[in-house]
Amino acid sequence: MATAAQETLAAVDQLFPEALGEDDDDGTDDTLASALARPPWLAVPASKTGYVESLDADALLDIARTLETVLRMEHGVGDFVVAGTPLVSLLDPGDLDEATTARLNAVYVIGRQRTVEQDVAFGIRQIVDVAMKALSPGINDTTTAVMCVDYLAAIMTKLTTRRIANPYRVDQGALRVIARGPSFGDLLGEAFDQIRQNAEYNVAILLRLLGALQTIAGQTASSNRRWLIQQKVDEIAETAERGIASPHDRDRLANRLIRVREALLADPVSFVRTNHN
Repeated sequence: MATAAQETLAAVDQLFPEALGEDDDDGTDDTLASALARPPWLAVPASKTGYVESLDADALLDIARTLETVLRMEHGVGDFVVAGTPLVSLLDPGDLDEATTARLNAVYVIGRQRTVEQDVAFGIRQIVDVAMKALSPGINDTTTAVMCVDYLAAIMTKLTTRRIANPYRVDQGALRVIARGPSFGDLLGEAFDQIRQNAEYNVAILLRLLGALQTIAGQTASSNRRWLIQQKVDEIAETAERGIASPHDRDRLANRLIRVREALLADPVSFVRTNHN
């Protein structure tokens, strides 16, 4: 777990080096996305079968610029690709020669398995898988699951302070690339959803999840990210309402929920200062 967490934190630093500004928006332009969903798109097939281990985003932008078109990634890092199926699509590019097709395929490194270097979601996934095994009835190792939540909290705390670019890449005022990659909300769900779903009767894990979300919330002033965290808090409250029968345990969870919701409403700077003192 510690190794996977260290590798994932290093990947966060590499992939998302910029700090998130208070006014940054994680959202995307749905109107633009809808308009670009219409044909004519020309699909470029993948030449290999396997997992996308990495790709050269700058090279994709350069190809789109050269062709004076819009390139839509059909697969991102971590996705499984089948040879002969669409790898990328180009918006009305005209004729496409074999050299350009080969060049587009060369942008992608496709291998036998996922790797963490450009795939933060995979690092998170490895830790979640350990938690799933720990929470299984045959093992029932709450201590290990709690440790998993702690490491996931560390990863998500770093991520919540970082800017994650929206999928639309613009060059000199023209849209050139529609990328594929996880949003903050995707990564937050990857980290905590399955653990919550498998901890319906486990008070210790539900409390730890709330504590993790409280820590994460205290590190960001982004209204959108705080709203996403609030959704996860509400989901845990719903899970506890359904699964926890003991009045004492329900009171403990209710008190923790109050603290977490207060943190979501508090000024993040003062909350961080209070937590550190």
